[in-house]
Amino acid sequence: MKITNMTLYKVQPRWLFLKVETDEGITGWGEPVIEGRADTVRAAVEEFRGYLIGKDPMRIEDHWQVMYRTGFYRGGPEVMSAIAGIDEALWDIKGRFYNAPIYDLLGGACRDKLKVYRWIGGDRPADIANAALEAKAQGYSAIKMNGTEELHYVDNFSKIEAVSARVAAIRQACGSDFDIAVDFHGRVHKTMAKVLAHELDQYHLMFIEEPVLSQNNEALREIANHCNTPIATGERMFSRWEFKPLFEAGYVDIIQPDLSHAGGISEVKKIAAMAEAYDVAVAPHCPLGPVALGACIQLDTCTPNVFIQEQSLGIHYNKGGDLLDYIKDPEIYRYKNGFLEIMTGPGLGVEVNEEKLKEAAKVSHNWKNPIWRTFDGTVAEW
Repeated sequence: MKITNMTLYKVQPRWLFLKVETDEGITGWGEPVIEGRADTVRAAVEEFRGYLIGKDPMRIEDHWQVMYRTGFYRGGPEVMSAIAGIDEALWDIKGRFYNAPIYDLLGGACRDKLKVYRWIGGDRPADIANAALEAKAQGYSAIKMNGTEELHYVDNFSKIEAVSARVAAIRQACGSDFDIAVDFHGRVHKTMAKVLAHELDQYHLMFIEEPVLSQNNEALREIANHCNTPIATGERMFSRWEFKPLFEAGYVDIIQPDLSHAGGISEVKKIAAMAEAYDVAVAPHCPLGPVALGACIQLDTCTPNVFIQEQSLGIHYNKGGDLLDYIKDPEIYRYKNGFLEIMTGPGLGVEVNEEKLKEAAKVSHNWKNPIWRTFDGTVAEW
């Protein structure tokens, strides 16, 4: 079997899909994208085209090594996302060839169902308690929210109190058996992160996420000394080599690699195994589309230290497109009581509606992060 063609579709809200075709009629799908850098990742995928066309798609590990190691300058979000989407598509082809879900090719299922959580916004918070109650009424037992608006290196405590009040409202409305995660989104600098983490301790959160940017992971030591809440990070880390010093430092409880950013199924499976050796849990990052989520679920099913999965159904970032818009069977992502049944279809278990992709690609998108500024006009982290 040989790879014969690669086609990319850039569609709303901020996604990029990859179709890989073979001479035996088996097609695989991947989702290679960095939010806000879709065109850059598209170019990186195209650069790999010359190597991949004509190759055997079953040699996934060898192709991964070539794409990663034969570039003298390696890594980075755009290149690793290109590799990730290609890797997902190759695994999809392999699963379809053997008529088996990918997790069966990676050791088989180690769980019966998968817990998921729902986003409820929080960037510009309004009635966030009602949003949490709505999620609970839908059967979710866990939600995640963005904690803060823009913060300076040192900022007013009233902003910390505002975050605390919103979390308190959710806790009071939904009860103590409802899991709450608060995403600092890397927009909080170390000085304020210590204050905010300590203040939120009283609400017994499921975790706080990215209390500082991953470039500042050394600060996790000090933040961990100011709170007892589990600390999660890793969505902006792109290989096992980036995660290695994080594990060795010992101040993270949960890692959140993104399968469409961190080298795909092949690489994140290795990262998760490293985490297990350090007694660290995994909660894959996935605010993206249905192919990326399918890849996550395949990994989650055969990875024992995964405990929950992010998903983008109804997420506040999605404008002009949503999780179910580009697949033939929306039922695969219907959640029951906050859990997802294990998928049983071959490959990724996702049937992409290519006709809808073709139509949506005529509109395309140019999604970018908003630009935030602090009280004195300096650029803030978003």
